[in-house]
Amino acid sequence: MKDSATSSFFSIVISLYNKENYIVATLNSVLKQTFSDFEVIIINDGSTDNSESLVKAIKDSRIKLVTTKNKGVSSARNHGISLAKSNNIALLDADDYWYSNHLFELKKLMDIFPDAGLYCNNYEIHHTQSIVRPARFNFDFGKACLLLDDFFMASIINGVAWTSAVGFKKNKFNTLGGFNPSLATGQDTDLWIRFALKHEIAFNPVITASYLSYVENSLFKNEYNAMRYDIINSYSQEEQTNPSLKKYLDVNRYAVALRCKMHNDQDIYKKLKSEIEYSHLNVKQQFLLSCPKFILSWIKKCHGFLLKKDVYLTAYR
Repeated sequence: MKDSATSSFFSIVISLYNKENYIVATLNSVLKQTFSDFEVIIINDGSTDNSESLVKAIKDSRIKLVTTKNKGVSSARNHGISLAKSNNIALLDADDYWYSNHLFELKKLMDIFPDAGLYCNNYEIHHTQSIVRPARFNFDFGKACLLLDDFFMASIINGVAWTSAVGFKKNKFNTLGGFNPSLATGQDTDLWIRFALKHEIAFNPVITASYLSYVENSLFKNEYNAMRYDIINSYSQEEQTNPSLKKYLDVNRYAVALRCKMHNDQDIYKKLKSEIEYSHLNVKQQFLLSCPKFILSWIKKCHGFLLKKDVYLTAYR
């Protein structure tokens, strides 16, 4: 048995808030990893459902549960990482899951590129319970692990970095300042931008994680348009000298602008629209951005209807 004073290779950090319907499956996916040299740090961020008792019922000495007052996912992740005994951090959201090879493939990526800043395994997206698609990236790759030539250009469809599929070194994370606790949304995107501006990004083409994008009450779906606007424009200086970052941020501006139009945030919508370089959007995106709200609402209803028929359409193709 491993000496308790010896740290595991990975410290897995899970922020948990009211995910009683998912946390057991999520933890089981961790405990089934073929690479088993890890600790699991779960920060129960003030859950009011049965999440905490479900975690306590799972008996494994590698699991450490810490319950705190609700401070938000950024603070929970920062706290969990601060408690990590290992310098190798793997993140997992409490409603996603890993395939059994995830940590093996993540360690392989770290071993190949020891000086990279952010390590990204490939992943799949559950758009509904029955529609599952591989994430789509804006670069060509084969079977070999690689360093990205351009993280921002690679991420203008789906982000190469997705929280439940990334790893990084604790010391580099701390140097970057960690997750911004003042952000209620977009904290992941903000951190990945900071990583990409300072470090090389490594990518493993093997799909090892599954993102349940349809999960109700996901942080991704919460509407914080003003905050999203501020995150994007906090890099306004950097994008002036980084064309790839400018395009990446413009695609994000487009996405937030659509949200604003649907939620009648006209002031932010107008600012975003004026800041986008339209050549950075494809024809579909330009069309959607110029549509009146009633047409967008109709398109959204059609999209929902088609999803029920297992048909998934996207503005990226």
